[in-house]
Amino acid sequence: MEISVKDTIVQLIQGDITKTTVDAIVNAANTSLMGGGGVDGAIHRAGGKAILEECIKIRNQQEGCAVGEAVVTTGGNLNCRFVIHTVGPVWNGGMNNEEDKLRNCYRNSLKQADLNGAASIAFPNISTGIYNYPKDLACNIAIDEVFNYFVNNDSEIKRLVFVCFDDESFAIYENELVKYDHHD
Repeated sequence: MEISVKDTIVQLIQGDITKTTVDAIVNAANTSLMGGGGVDGAIHRAGGKAILEECIKIRNQQEGCAVGEAVVTTGGNLNCRFVIHTVGPVWNGGMNNEEDKLRNCYRNSLKQADLNGAASIAFPNISTGIYNYPKDLACNIAIDEVFNYFVNNDSEIKRLVFVCFDDESFAIYENELVKYDHHD
């Protein structure tokens, strides 16, 4: 599925984000930046030790990455120039500013992509795995933030890919993106 907003094509695919060819891959990292489970572990494994080495440098400079923030490392062995590591919130029933924190993940990742000259970017479903963010709510936030960013900013990003790993997430994103078709 593919739709556009201003000068950017927004695509939806199902698969492994580590196999996506884009300028920037977004990693759903943890605050330590040391790799972990889910998409974070997959990106660290596929990208190789260069990513971890740069994460260690960042950690030594600023003690990791706060929830909602984003930092950049090399893409290592991945089919991208760099990885944007963002830390999503752990779902706590919506009582801990989770929505604002998740919105910041998307906004700050897009800002980092633009600052680093990315023409294309791929996002996983941030916080919907072991952090238990409800997939439908997370999807609404992701799409809303992406569209708001492109409508309100002059961006060099010409292609954005939402990469869903599982059937359920893909169906949720597909149903939500249909609502944005013809939206400009």
